[in-house]
Amino acid sequence: MQRQCEPQEAPDPLQQALGLSPGFSFVQFRSRSPLNADSVWHVLLERHQQRLTVKRLDKAQDNLRRLFEATFRLANKVGFASMTLRDLSQATGLSMGGLYGYINSKDDIAAMIEDMVRLLIHTSAHWFTDLANPQQRLVAALRGHAFMTEQLQPWFYFVFMESRMLSESQRQVAKSAELQFQENLCAFIQAAGVTDSPAARMLTIHSAALLQDWVIKRWKYRQLGIPVETFADSVASLVLQRVSSLAP
Repeated sequence: MQRQCEPQEAPDPLQQALGLSPGFSFVQFRSRSPLNADSVWHVLLERHQQRLTVKRLDKAQDNLRRLFEATFRLANKVGFASMTLRDLSQATGLSMGGLYGYINSKDDIAAMIEDMVRLLIHTSAHWFTDLANPQQRLVAALRGHAFMTEQLQPWFYFVFMESRMLSESQRQVAKSAELQFQENLCAFIQAAGVTDSPAARMLTIHSAALLQDWVIKRWKYRQLGIPVETFADSVASLVLQRVSSLAP
């Protein structure tokens, strides 16, 4: 008796390989990335629609954008811990009742930001799997992360700078996202030839710290006139040199 084919789940468009050639530019990455400064709001609404009590979803995406962009500005100015919902109401032009249609408290905002960063880290691990050469995959992962944080810098900056002021459970979420990125990067480094596990992990930690510097202290690169592509090239070159010295 012939067995019927089981229906297969449609592939997640966020996790599909981007089909970029090695050495892709920031413009090329931005055109292929499924999560960027524009599409992030649609994904945010899709993932957290169940939280909302507003009835007009046609305006929800625009209001979410206003809410989160105001949060990023206020967090940079006064700190997320000092920011109040009344501050948000004034900054967005939404009434207090309007705000409660989207969030119950500031913790909801932090949770959604952390969820988006965690999603970015999870999905980006799949974006360069179509590159056959393991060193090219490593370089692409480094470049892709730098370009991704350039597109969505406020999201990553918030998680790095504000997570220490959040609740213990949310701090653990932020830590798990960072550790997940390091696990993904370590797998690329080991595949590129660093078979010694402690050495691979140490290189991973150093590489992640370099990439985080672009997020946290991007002002100093602007001051020097260094674009994100030059930064990404430099990080990739340093990491590849270290891989070559560690590979058996």
